Amino acid sequence: MRVCRSFYDVSMAMTFTHTPNPAPASAERRAEIHANPGFGKYFTDHMVKAVWRAGEGWGEAEVLPYGPIMLDPASAVLHYAQEIFEGMKAYRHADNSVWTFRPTANAARFNRSATRLALPHLPEEDFVASLEALVRADLQWVPVAEGSTAESSLYLRPFMFGSESFLGVRASQEVTYMVIASPVGPYFASGVKPVSIWMSTNYTRAAMGGTGAAKCGGNYAAGLAAQMEASENGCDQVVFLDAEEHKYIEELGGMNLYFVHADGTLVTPETSGTILEGITRSSIIELSKTLGLTPVERRISIDEWKDGVASGAIREVFACGTAAVVTPIGRLVWGDGEVGSMETGEVTAQIRSKLIDIQYGRSADSNGWMHRLV
Repeated sequence: MRVCRSFYDVSMAMTFTHTPNPAPASAERRAEIHANPGFGKYFTDHMVKAVWRAGEGWGEAEVLPYGPIMLDPASAVLHYAQEIFEGMKAYRHADNSVWTFRPTANAARFNRSATRLALPHLPEEDFVASLEALVRADLQWVPVAEGSTAESSLYLRPFMFGSESFLGVRASQEVTYMVIASPVGPYFASGVKPVSIWMSTNYTRAAMGGTGAAKCGGNYAAGLAAQMEASENGCDQVVFLDAEEHKYIEELGGMNLYFVHADGTLVTPETSGTILEGITRSSIIELSKTLGLTPVERRISIDEWKDGVASGAIREVFACGTAAVVTPIGRLVWGDGEVGSMETGEVTAQIRSKLIDIQYGRSADSNGWMHRLV
């Protein structure tokens, strides 16, 4: 057991005990799942769990059989939504080694989210070690990405929540950290095709001083009504505007946005406390420079989007995130109009290809972004 000197001061690497699943999925069952995994529908044989307690710090971590967890009805997370998570992928390379993409960046963001939700920090080395431990236990679940454009992977979901049993508005004195994993295919069932976006005018995602920059479940729950509205209007995703003036683009329900301009600039809404600092987003900023583009982070209004597409000043629009990677935007729709259909553009395709080729080991990782798990 480790003792931490303050709420956020934790050190020493975790060790992991391993309790094998007594009834793991058969090879035939894994093959069946890998043939049609969907996204987030099936889960591997094991999970990681560690518990933090005030005054004691983090206990030793476990790799144990995947299954339901026991929660008291008064657990803090159920009443006060004190919870954060991350999303990452494990990629099997041609030599059968398994890698993940920029895990220390996810670990750093995890701790920023923890600060905002009054949760304890988890050292970056422990965060990465937990991924390694789970992937080692469930190595056979990491799919083989066959072909030069294949994108099968093992999605990793680290998360942390207040697990103390009490009713009262304060930070939980017991916190549980877990990691689960799910073999996945493309995020959108239709594959890499332009998606339709609904502009929400009834809801906002985040306001200054809120939790917009944290990756917490409450942000996503708050967007579900808007996503339902999008679906009712024949759209795949929803885009939110700023909460103050209702004119500046923030992000989609779960992805950041990019605008490819005719003059070679690549514009993305600046992060200012209401937009999640996406790992894929920041990587594209660096990758775009190698394609001769000029990345720009600034505010962009919805009128600029509409007028820019109409005039040709904006040639392409795409969304990005860990789950969907890079997804072209085909239409922007709102209550009484829409921006006409756009096809998958050359720049969008180039950025997408460049990024996934690095992730799957098909091209050089000149930035040192990949981390070997096994």
